Amino acid sequence: MAHDTHDIHRSRAEFEFIKKKRAAEMRGQLTSFAMMIFLTLIAFTLVAADFSTYLIVPIILLLAAIQVVLQLYHFMHMSNKGHGMMAFFMFSGMFVAFMTIIAMVTIVWW
Repeated sequence: MAHDTHDIHRSRAEFEFIKKKRAAEMRGQLTSFAMMIFLTLIAFTLVAADFSTYLIVPIILLLAAIQVVLQLYHFMHMSNKGHGMMAFFMFSGMFVAFMTIIAMVTIVWW
């Protein structure tokens, strides 16, 4: 009988821990979503303000890159344990692709 009571308390403690962990994860996802909406509003405002294209395009590309990182980190659960190596290779591949694009653009423009 005492053994059953111990299991009930342990499972209730585990349930509370999981509940707090999920609430924190949901809070992070909602914060990330709000940031992405804000970044999108900045992009729309820049276009609506009719600034120069040479100013708008790099800023929108930067905002898009930030949104991609936020989406990968929170919505694709890259922040969870066990995804470190996969995140390393994915971000390394993105870095190599970015450097390749920069190199090709530099070769063509200069």
